[in-house]
Amino acid sequence: MNLNNIHNVYFVGIGGIGMSAIARYFASNGKKVAGYDKTASQITLDLEDLGAEIHFEDAVKNIPISFLNIEKTLVVYTPAVSKNHAELSYFLENGFTVLKRAEILGKITETTFCLAVAGTHGKTTTSAILGHIMQEVNATAFLGGIAENYDSNLILGADKVSVVEADEFDRSFLKLSPNIACVTSMDADHLDIYGDAEALNESFVEFANKVSGTLIVAKGLPLKGLTYAINEVADYAASNLKIESGKYVFDVKTPSSEIKNIEFHLPGQHNVMNALAAIAMADVYGVSLDIIKKRLSTFKGVKRRFSYKIKTNDFVLIDDYAHHPTAINAVESSVREMYPNEKVLVVFQPHLFSRTKDFIEDFAVALSKFDEVLLLDIYPAREEPIVGVDSKWLLDKIDCKNKKLSKKNNLVKDIKNSLASVVVMLGAGDVGLLVNEVRDELLKTIENEV
Repeated sequence: MNLNNIHNVYFVGIGGIGMSAIARYFASNGKKVAGYDKTASQITLDLEDLGAEIHFEDAVKNIPISFLNIEKTLVVYTPAVSKNHAELSYFLENGFTVLKRAEILGKITETTFCLAVAGTHGKTTTSAILGHIMQEVNATAFLGGIAENYDSNLILGADKVSVVEADEFDRSFLKLSPNIACVTSMDADHLDIYGDAEALNESFVEFANKVSGTLIVAKGLPLKGLTYAINEVADYAASNLKIESGKYVFDVKTPSSEIKNIEFHLPGQHNVMNALAAIAMADVYGVSLDIIKKRLSTFKGVKRRFSYKIKTNDFVLIDDYAHHPTAINAVESSVREMYPNEKVLVVFQPHLFSRTKDFIEDFAVALSKFDEVLLLDIYPAREEPIVGVDSKWLLDKIDCKNKKLSKKNNLVKDIKNSLASVVVMLGAGDVGLLVNEVRDELLKTIENEV
């Protein structure tokens, strides 16, 4: 398939974080873009500003007439869309070229020098850091989050070098052809897709075997490649970590050199690991260490990754995408590092019934580390309920005196009743939208108290 011959690109699920990056790419390259999504969002509004035609009712009649031309239209869909989706069924039944998101990302990047970031955790932040560094060589980066520096999930550059987030969901990353790749983590996840952790690990091995050049892995993972670690012997090793004026300062030893006094503004040692992975990939590609150091000092982060919504001397509200026990543990560790003497309340919205069921004990242990816990109902996403799997079941397993179930309409009241000075709101569902409402209401209270 020659993408140059495509005039129209239609997206089924255009508002998804990965889908919208590809939609931005095609719109920026002069293609006509249209699509469907469940609900309007800031992402869909931004795409409309780029000229995309978007609707929110699944009906064939809503597809723009010009996109019904089989010869000129490519259809891209997300695996999260239901199999009985009317528009997707129409395209499939009528002979259109229909590709999954991962397949089209593979097509876009197969003629580029591709740097791919994989891992069950850390890949979005790592790919955003790497994309920021690789702007030095005018790379195009497709991200799974909104990079603060660019207010976008697409960093648009030239077509010779690409940075991609390699998603293990639905084995999507096996559609890529990476020249340099890293694997940040291989924790069990997406067991609704893989069945068990062994199948997930096998998929990562298959991904590693697709790398034509250098593979870089967090030390301890069962893959062969250059390693990276903090305060351990590794090919890329960070040491002398300290916090100065709210930022990390550390040194990195590479296989052939050393970078002193790197300044990095993201909290948490897991983010230092993310930075290390990006450093290694950029160094292997050939970006100078001086430039890498300079770019790291200006990286602002990714939205919904330890994002401050309120930050005053007396109260802090933090928003994070964490939806797996490992990620929750990382957030808790970061909060304790930044606010060691403060009481911390976590608001958590579990994501998927199957994930809650698969990791119920690990979720309970992770959430028990906080001083107070507010649990919202499980966000179902693509799933039907599972009998007996609900937030009450999880709450009963949490070892914390101050814990309760909360509803969205009572959440602000419940937070106000807490004595915690630090509140973190976690989850991959619509809690990411709810946090802005909570922020606005809490700010009113703070302003009235001044």
